[in-house]
Amino acid sequence: MTKFIYVMDPMCSWCWAFRPAIHQLQENFPNIPIKYLMGGLAPDTDELMPAEMQNMIQSIWLQIENQTGTTFNHSFWEQCQPRRSTYPACRAVISSEALQPGSSVMMIDAIQHAYYENASNPSDDELLIKLAIQCGLNPDQFKDALNSLETASALKEQIRTGQKMGAQGFPSLFLQQGEKTDPIAFGYTSSETVLKRVESYLGS
Repeated sequence: MTKFIYVMDPMCSWCWAFRPAIHQLQENFPNIPIKYLMGGLAPDTDELMPAEMQNMIQSIWLQIENQTGTTFNHSFWEQCQPRRSTYPACRAVISSEALQPGSSVMMIDAIQHAYYENASNPSDDELLIKLAIQCGLNPDQFKDALNSLETASALKEQIRTGQKMGAQGFPSLFLQQGEKTDPIAFGYTSSETVLKRVESYLGS
């Protein structure tokens, strides 16, 4: 079976910039499914992100805006208490898919829009539960799944799988055809380049 494998993190800012490339894949190759693997950018923590790290990430957002035209809501840094913790968002995607197969993409979109456009904090379970309701999921079932041992184990397995494939950062995109897996993108790559690489591997 031919499929794309996309190793990403919903709170990875370069993955936010990579959305147009993923949308182009869906439009140009509608018969090739995309399998999403959570990469787990930053583990759980209740500690406030140090000021130095906040400044570094803000500068990355500005770099991405200048390089790609992707927009960010910079008021996040004043409105929220940022933590370097993306595992909850990754577990939210896994929980969503477990409760309603096919809903993980909807959850990823909800997390990214909440974070990058609405200046909300996906490191907080409360927000993730609200997003689950928006996605049509049962909030009690989602809350139980979000912090279950099964979901934590599934995240670890997805992280290991991505690393075995060679994903050292995010976004990482692969094309799998039978037993053969080819890398399409390591890190941010333009839509045009992604499409050309896919077409070359498919022999188009």
